Amino acid sequence: MAVLLARNFPQLVFGLWFVVVFQGIIAAVSSRLFYQPRWWIPIHLLFLPAALGLSVLNFPSWVYLLTLLVFALVFWGTVKGDVPLFLSSSAVAEAMISLVKQEHADSFVELGAGVGSVVVPLAKRFLLLNITALERAPLPWLILRCRCRLLSKVIVQNKSLWACDLSNQNLVFAFLSPLFMDQLGEKVRREMRSGSLFVSSSFPVPGWAPESVMLLSDRRKTKLYCYRL
Repeated sequence: MAVLLARNFPQLVFGLWFVVVFQGIIAAVSSRLFYQPRWWIPIHLLFLPAALGLSVLNFPSWVYLLTLLVFALVFWGTVKGDVPLFLSSSAVAEAMISLVKQEHADSFVELGAGVGSVVVPLAKRFLLLNITALERAPLPWLILRCRCRLLSKVIVQNKSLWACDLSNQNLVFAFLSPLFMDQLGEKVRREMRSGSLFVSSSFPVPGWAPESVMLLSDRRKTKLYCYRL
């Protein structure tokens, strides 16, 4: 309604900004009352103000179509039950390098490898390490493929992480979402062999006691939760 009024009565835009911002605040408060996750708060706060702002800017229609296409290419996996794209920092890659050394691992898999922020540094450091990188979203997968084209020990697969067999892996790494950690924990418990190591970036597995927690000094102060099977 606010966007329609802005289009037809531009002289009311400044008054509408108050209404739109107030509505966002009410939506954000309501989301907490209904126990939605905290990350919904900025979405509720910013959605209508962003829609009104874009309406006032009057971009051509192809801009919105192009934006939709890019988002579809980046986040397509979420439609089929995977998680959104999260990029790991260089500090995470260095931490995984130290864990590969510690574990004397000969195989490594990343569930949701994105554009290769972890697997590419690993492959360049350990030329004999067998690496499997899974990525479902088309655009990150294409970038990942291009980055790994000369890395002979890296297998890039465009499939769901839930379809990956973890039974032959020494070290498994994931940076997913708190919404999926229970489900992922069950998969790890069911498939990974005794003595192998599962590492989750930022999000712990509910009810599991980690063998260790690595606190990194990157911008997000990332925690790596290390679970020994």
